Amino acid sequence: MPRRATTSTTRIAAAALLFGLVTAVLPGVGTASAAPPAPAKRTAIVALGDSSASGEGAGDYDAGTRGEKGDWCHRSSHAYVRHTGLASTAINLACSGATSANVGFGTATHDTEGSQARRLGQLAKNYKVTTVVAQLGANDDPSFGSSMVRCVAAFLNPSLPGCAKSLATQWPARLTAMAPKVQKALTDVRTAMRQAGYQDKDYVLVLASYASPVTETMTKTHGFVGCPYRAEDARWGRTVAVPQLSAALRGVADKVGARFLDLSRATEGHEACTSAGPEWQRRLTVDPKAFATGGAAAITHLAQESFHPNAVGHTQLAGCLTAFVRGTAKHGLCVPGKDGKLHVQAGDSTPARALAR
Repeated sequence: MPRRATTSTTRIAAAALLFGLVTAVLPGVGTASAAPPAPAKRTAIVALGDSSASGEGAGDYDAGTRGEKGDWCHRSSHAYVRHTGLASTAINLACSGATSANVGFGTATHDTEGSQARRLGQLAKNYKVTTVVAQLGANDDPSFGSSMVRCVAAFLNPSLPGCAKSLATQWPARLTAMAPKVQKALTDVRTAMRQAGYQDKDYVLVLASYASPVTETMTKTHGFVGCPYRAEDARWGRTVAVPQLSAALRGVADKVGARFLDLSRATEGHEACTSAGPEWQRRLTVDPKAFATGGAAAITHLAQESFHPNAVGHTQLAGCLTAFVRGTAKHGLCVPGKDGKLHVQAGDSTPARALAR
């Protein structure tokens, strides 16, 4: 009996030793090992919206957005979203000419591209999205681009009344019709992020307005050098139309719980053809090189870059956006300073009547 006990004890000890050797060489055998930590997702800032966010007017557009296969989104390497430093990755989903319907959910397509909100939701699963900046609404009922064309027609034909007189009576109703469309698009953006696992507090949602592209204080030869607008029409646009558009967008931002960045004065003194200082906005621009990338369809896109912030303007916008996001103010206003740079101020914009100069 004692001998059998000794043999049994020896066998148990040998088995334990063998088990230890196996688990030492193969740690996953017999014991639960901690899985290696998943690699941290790269942070991202994402831009949504139309030409003002895509970088239209800034040049150096991404291949594939210069008219190739019908895509004229004109996403520029100089677009402000790419120069904020707010995240390790900058992703631009904005597309020149996009409307609120192209930003929100739905089947609407623009320049071959579908819902920006849906693509944002997909990206949010692969990146840690920290900031979403949206710039939209001008291509909805305000029809900002066609309104400016109407003003050009008034400049070229002295027998026509100034565009401001007719637009002024329509503008409030256009803004009223625009607001719920922008609100729906931003609600879809919120939904896309929630479906990707985010809570609203996990990222910053910024709605930005638009800068006035022209001013009444233009050079004397402005009509011949790329700004065919009557002074009174340009004054109405800068002091009334653009500030009222900003006020309407601010109301939408408050309804969806987004922060609001007022850009209505962002290029003040730096508009196209201004007599005050260096220009941060493009003048009327015709680009025949568009035929090289877009083929015959370029005929309707030749002047697409006109009256949008240029590369210098986007650099200034990037700095103001960065300062705003890093701050805590719910509303911010970008205003050029005496140092020639754009700065952010907390609070709402100055009333339109006080902007005239």
